[in-house]
Amino acid sequence: MNAPHPPKVAGIDSTVPTPAHTVAPVPPAPGTPPVPKPPAAPAPGAVLQDRLAGWVSDLTTLHELTERLARTDGLEPALQELLRAGAALVGARRGLVALEPADGLGPHTTIGLGLGRADLGHMETVPRGALPYDTGGTAAEIVHADLFAEDCLDPRHREVAVRLGYAASYALPLTTDAAARLGAVVWLYDEPAEPNERQRHLIGLYVRHSAEHLARLLEVERTRACMATIAEELLPSRLPRVAGVQLAARHRTGPRGGGDWYDALPLPDAALGLAVGSVTGSGPSAVAAMGRLRASLRAYAVMEGEDPVAVLSDLELLLRLTEPARSATALFAYCEPALRKVTLAGAGHSPPLLIGERRTEFAETSVSAPLGMLACWEAPSVEIQAEAGETVLFYTDGLLHRTGDPMDRAFARLHTAAASIPRTLRRDPGAIADHVLRTVLPDGLDSADSEEDVVLLAARFD
Repeated sequence: MNAPHPPKVAGIDSTVPTPAHTVAPVPPAPGTPPVPKPPAAPAPGAVLQDRLAGWVSDLTTLHELTERLARTDGLEPALQELLRAGAALVGARRGLVALEPADGLGPHTTIGLGLGRADLGHMETVPRGALPYDTGGTAAEIVHADLFAEDCLDPRHREVAVRLGYAASYALPLTTDAAARLGAVVWLYDEPAEPNERQRHLIGLYVRHSAEHLARLLEVERTRACMATIAEELLPSRLPRVAGVQLAARHRTGPRGGGDWYDALPLPDAALGLAVGSVTGSGPSAVAAMGRLRASLRAYAVMEGEDPVAVLSDLELLLRLTEPARSATALFAYCEPALRKVTLAGAGHSPPLLIGERRTEFAETSVSAPLGMLACWEAPSVEIQAEAGETVLFYTDGLLHRTGDPMDRAFARLHTAAASIPRTLRRDPGAIADHVLRTVLPDGLDSADSEEDVVLLAARFD
């Protein structure tokens, strides 16, 4: 008679007790290898812990990568960081990002990782619709797990892939809710491959965050470009041609736009008016004030340019009446090229530099306060008698401030740079200005982002 079974409960397997008459298991014979036991199933808690550890690792990786991206303060460094971090996430070695804002306002650029300029040029020869990163304006990814196994691959794309040595690609669009499409990024594999599900999830999160950061940097870049364009438009588009003197100017604008300016205008009796100056502050208001001040000085120069003190006195009165909360430095020179004579007056401005074969020295101008600092400005003018072949170099204080040195050392650096100009360059005022810029501001400081504007105006007398 069979023994009764205990009742079954849903979800639980009842255990049947071993009958008392069950025979004990026979021990294995000597020399017989033991029978391996089946592996024990992992406990549910251990599986959950492994998953949590994987999630924490992924979140930590994303946090570190996004922190590195957030520390970039320029568009190009951010694009480079996007390529490097993305390559690590998807297991690729090379890639490129194409910045092509959908609004058409630019800037448009293509940056490669592990790809030279020639490689990027080859990539651009692929028809637009066949590019590995052309998502067609959609938010979808583009996966080419094995390019050479695809029958519908564009022939030119196949040629470029063979030339550059990549066999697979993975691309994602750069899109944001506010700025729409910014471009696309693609990573290239040397062998047939594609990212797995986990890698796609991570790179998708990272690229979405990157697109938002790039959109902010893009807006900053556009603002900087706009300010630089406005500042350049307010300055002379070309320098006048006057017999007996050659002119050259160099201008470097800060990222927010500054108030440094220069001017050169023909005056009656074959004379020439030269001016440099700087308005305090930065941004749109400083640029606008600079434009108003320069336009006013031109009018005063035409009416009474032969008296530089009168010109600056009128300018000081105008500044106090129209810009009471702002001050400015200025230097105006009345040049007579036929006589090689320069009469100048300065208001808080650095003295010009005379550069010639036999001398390199600062002009001895009188010490005076900037415009708008005193109730009434006036300072005596000085005369400079230049020799044939000598150059008078005007500049703004931004040239000295960008060095980061104390003013006495900055002046010494400027003097040394002017004295070291090769003889072959002294006939060209543009070459003189370039040499001074490169020497006083080495290692790209002349073009790097700085709060200080830089202006150089060189006048070489025949």
